[in-house]
Amino acid sequence: MKCASFLALVIFSSSSFAADEGTPIWPEGKTPYAKPKDTESGRPMVFVYQADEKSANGAAVVVCPGGGYGGLALDHEGHQIGQFFQEMGVTAVVLHYRLGSQGHHFPTQLADVQRAIRWTRSSSEKFKIDPGRIGVMGFSAGGHLASMAATKFDEKAYEPSDAIDDASARPNFAILCYPVIAMAQDFAHGGSRRNLLGGNFAPDSDEAKHVSSDLNVTDKTPPTFIFHTDDDTVVPAENPVSFYLALRKHKIPAEMHIYKPGPHGVGLFAGDPVLSTWSKHLTDWMRDSGFLSGDVTRNSVSGKVALDGHPVSWGSVTFHPENPNLPVTTLRIRNGGFKGDVAATTGKLTFAGSIWEKTRDPKDRVITLDSLSPSSAEPVLFEVKADTENAPLNFDLKSR
Repeated sequence: MKCASFLALVIFSSSSFAADEGTPIWPEGKTPYAKPKDTESGRPMVFVYQADEKSANGAAVVVCPGGGYGGLALDHEGHQIGQFFQEMGVTAVVLHYRLGSQGHHFPTQLADVQRAIRWTRSSSEKFKIDPGRIGVMGFSAGGHLASMAATKFDEKAYEPSDAIDDASARPNFAILCYPVIAMAQDFAHGGSRRNLLGGNFAPDSDEAKHVSSDLNVTDKTPPTFIFHTDDDTVVPAENPVSFYLALRKHKIPAEMHIYKPGPHGVGLFAGDPVLSTWSKHLTDWMRDSGFLSGDVTRNSVSGKVALDGHPVSWGSVTFHPENPNLPVTTLRIRNGGFKGDVAATTGKLTFAGSIWEKTRDPKDRVITLDSLSPSSAEPVLFEVKADTENAPLNFDLKSR
């Protein structure tokens, strides 16, 4: 039996998206918790992936790669993430923070991320970003650092050194990817705890509780997006679940996605058709939360929907703004009508629903339309004006 032979050809090309050469976040000689053995390469640095001027939407994210506080996964949790955000029109600031393996322990890492957020906010004019739309993101132990940034922004981790430290260290949103969270639990990642704290502290120790982010959520914690996998045995899913429940307790807006398959430390995982969708969910969350567009004027709209003259008893209409950074809004149709708040803008409308409850026709099924009928190529357009409180959107959708 002959076996076919295959030659795989992989073509690499340089990306037009790149970072700068790196900037120390503190002036020379003023880095807190510096050690005599520290080298120039060991100083905390940020690498800026500035969004292209044509696509920039004003948002920025400080990115913390993972590595158990013993190393930094600078490629798939740093460089690739910076390019991903650039393509979204978001400026990414990748933080190279100090590590336990280099003899740096808490609160050094918290100082580094607080300073990086303040540095980014203070650089808003330079990088053309909105100081009110700066988030923090982290992977694994970097996720723990990001969660500390989101819960301990008021904790004084270092003494101020210059005007940059006058800026707020509070992120406007947080993104946690397979994060270490619960240092005070048996399911904590022991290596991260040892490297962060500098010793074998027990889960019930005061030191571990102080840096256990699920215990530190408050009403001021920013909105949070979480991604994890059920198969992760390195950092079990109990970590993000405990944080999500704490967010729920404090009524903090949150979205969490836990996929069944997937090992720890996947990054974007672009080759996986399922797991890679987490970044699409993130993009949708950032857009629909207003982080890609800033303050969005919304207006109340209402309308009637019918199929073949029958009111739609159950369905939805979705407003798709022309501006891709504005929130997409879906309103539920009940008893032939819908009502809700929509971004004051223009765009296209899509519909999904059925009329089985009206006709009892066994052939009736849910149909989706972006035109007034399946035979029409004309899209359904909408316009919601900022000065109109009840913009009527009355239309009939003919299904057959």
